[in-house]
Amino acid sequence: MPTLFSPLTLGSLEVPNRIFMAPLTRCRAEAGDVPGDLIATHYAQRASAGLLIAEATMAIANNCAFMGAPGVHSEAQVAGWRKTTDAVHRSGGRIYLQLWHGGRACHSLLNGGAQPVAPSAIAIGTGEIYTPEGPKPYETPRALRDDEIPGIVAGFRAAAANAKRAGFDGVEIHGANGYLLDQFLRDGSNARSGPYGGSIANRARLMLEAVDAAAEVFGHGRVGLRISPLNSYNDMKDSAPAELTRYLCEQLSPRGISYLHAMRADFLGQQHGDVLSVARHAFKGPLVANMGFTPDEAAQAVESGAVDAIAFGTLFLANPDLPARIRAKAPLNTPDRSTFYGGGAKGYTDYPALSPA
Repeated sequence: MPTLFSPLTLGSLEVPNRIFMAPLTRCRAEAGDVPGDLIATHYAQRASAGLLIAEATMAIANNCAFMGAPGVHSEAQVAGWRKTTDAVHRSGGRIYLQLWHGGRACHSLLNGGAQPVAPSAIAIGTGEIYTPEGPKPYETPRALRDDEIPGIVAGFRAAAANAKRAGFDGVEIHGANGYLLDQFLRDGSNARSGPYGGSIANRARLMLEAVDAAAEVFGHGRVGLRISPLNSYNDMKDSAPAELTRYLCEQLSPRGISYLHAMRADFLGQQHGDVLSVARHAFKGPLVANMGFTPDEAAQAVESGAVDAIAFGTLFLANPDLPARIRAKAPLNTPDRSTFYGGGAKGYTDYPALSPA
């Protein structure tokens, strides 16, 4: 029977435990969207995770949805990320980079005046986006033409190559939370016809092409995928989330990807269902679950075989030594939500580890 502390094989990568760090946008990149020394320190502190999944990182220039989010499309960004991977590896850790395109969740004020792009000209109708001029409504995106989509795929391929040059052990494709690949996947945001619209197979096409493009660089055994079929964040919905999940799993299983990272619920509580059971049945590889797990619930989920690993978000944010704390059943630090996005070391690299016995 596996436990949270059992080793796990992820495609072609062996990890020592099943307590992963989920990708967490923290908006602390330096000028030019370059990750600096502070980011390197943050990840190195958390290197005891079975796998660190670094934050959403722009695969292609001018497609950012958060001020202060990093990229991996310039030489300066590659050099900046090398600081992180070197620091993590020196600390004995393993780290993947999450490759991201914001799609309609972007804003022209964050991206040199470039209009956001999406599968269809449907704006996010809820919330606001923070820009250099303050909070703004989301803009109506421009629908990508079919002949532009190979350029998106090439952008993910180039980003994977840059991630490899930066020293990452693999990459995770960001197919969740209402960003571009998820926008293509779900029928609430994809109203197009043609090869990338209509059927589930067509709507999933771009996501799978991005996975395969990254695999041309790393091999499928070092490429993961994150999905959120139920999450309504960024004004997202789909009429058949379980069917979406099943189709993706059936397509991904023969590829032998590193893992499928499934968000089990909806941040906003608007959509309900069970996608983890669908994924467990249909996906023949390592299944990583995320969203609101306590350590005890995580242990039960792994020991029962419901999933293979758990990705912790806010708990890992506040507890750099989370595996040691879980093993010792020690008290957990409380996350400071006021420091989640932007700023410096406070609430980022200053959470204390356990004191030596």
